[in-house]
Amino acid sequence: MQSNQVEKVVVNYKDRLLRFGYELLEQICAFHHVKIEIVNHTEDKTYEQELVEDMLSIITVFSSRLYGSRSHKRKKLQQAVKQVIEDNGHAYV
Repeated sequence: MQSNQVEKVVVNYKDRLLRFGYELLEQICAFHHVKIEIVNHTEDKTYEQELVEDMLSIITVFSSRLYGSRSHKRKKLQQAVKQVIEDNGHAYV
């Protein structure tokens, strides 16, 4: 941007460019005659709304990891039981 090689920055959502400090980047871009184009405009959210969405995202990620690891352990246990049964000459499925 400092060498004026960029004319336009295109982003899908405003918060994908920067989570915080968008106004500062907007001023820097304006100083260098760089246009920021946001494809999908959404209504501005309050600080509380953004915080709740972020917390839900964090909870979703950690709960999916927890349930994913449980699922993996269950599959390993099933395979081990199946192997023991097959080793004893009983082919149960």
